[in-house]
Amino acid sequence: MNKDKVQIFDTTLRDGEQVPGCKLDTAQKLIIASRLDEMGVDIIEAGFPVSSPGDFLSVSEISKIVKNATVCGLTRAVKNDIDVAAQALQYAKRPRIHTGIGTSESHIVHKLNTTKEDIIARAKAAVAHAKTYVEDVEFYAEDAGRTDNAFLAQVCEEVIKSGATVLNIPDTTGYCLPDEYGAKIKYLKENVKGIDNVTISCHCHNDLGMATANSIAGAINGARQIECTINGIGERAGNTALEEVVMVFKQHPYLNLYTDVNSKQLNEMSRLVSDSMGMMVQPNKAIVGANAFAHSSGIHQDGVIKNRATYEIIDPLDVGVNESSIILTARSGRAALAYRAKKVGYELTKVQLDIVYVEFLKFADIKKEVLDEDIHQIVEASKCLQA
Repeated sequence: MNKDKVQIFDTTLRDGEQVPGCKLDTAQKLIIASRLDEMGVDIIEAGFPVSSPGDFLSVSEISKIVKNATVCGLTRAVKNDIDVAAQALQYAKRPRIHTGIGTSESHIVHKLNTTKEDIIARAKAAVAHAKTYVEDVEFYAEDAGRTDNAFLAQVCEEVIKSGATVLNIPDTTGYCLPDEYGAKIKYLKENVKGIDNVTISCHCHNDLGMATANSIAGAINGARQIECTINGIGERAGNTALEEVVMVFKQHPYLNLYTDVNSKQLNEMSRLVSDSMGMMVQPNKAIVGANAFAHSSGIHQDGVIKNRATYEIIDPLDVGVNESSIILTARSGRAALAYRAKKVGYELTKVQLDIVYVEFLKFADIKKEVLDEDIHQIVEASKCLQA
């Protein structure tokens, strides 16, 4: 069976940068955009041009340097927003305007204080106006996750008629369950005229920790674009993590879905974004966290030393990590101690290892983690090599 490509839409520089304290200057954004382009993402959402002169400049400058990816600018369903975005994108080889409006009852009544009929009219007008500037127009139905499916389908059908090429179905509040979100994409595939002529996109938030799961469910049900960020950064609890999506498809080939992202650059890209934004990656973060390939339990360490696949489903090299880490703690066993001791120059016999291990446990009970320099001290203290 032929595999289908899922396009990766990176919004690190737009949604990711909305995190308090993570503001980037134009020079930093250019570096990140260039690296995203090299890594193989399909679309780079460079910013929200009308929001500030700085954002306008960044989108404009990014448009000049990106060689392969589509460069996208976000707007509201407002004529001036679209005009400004088009101006910022004028240098892009592949420009896209991303416009939209809220479609849920909550947004229509409480945020926009309007009617469903007005929402449809404004959505159509925004897409049609964007279409006068660029061929590639993405429409977002904000809070689609909580939007009635029948009305959402009606909006989608109308914006397709107005020229939308991509339909973004955001779970803006991170509310959906994977089955629910997947069913929503399936419903649209089956009930919207012209849906086969456009790309359905998933933009999921992580408020309940299900952003990646929802995006994968969306792709399984027919979405062919996923909007995500490096390290999963973004509003509130964050967005779908790019590195997780890429590796899910890589590790589950039976899904018959793939991306063009070079996974070997994921770890380095994660570090770049983390350092640039001053936002630490949690150690237990999937794929790129410091502990993603670290083992401290003796049972796990013994298994990994014998065969990495016993406790690791991903080869560290596939994401740009040189090797798995065997961390020595009081929970570590003899196999881990012998492995680490060998790395620093000690080829211990079984008898020697038993002696050193007793001394090791005393040391490890005092210190949280035993380092290479500590191994020398432990071996010396055991006096096992003096015989």
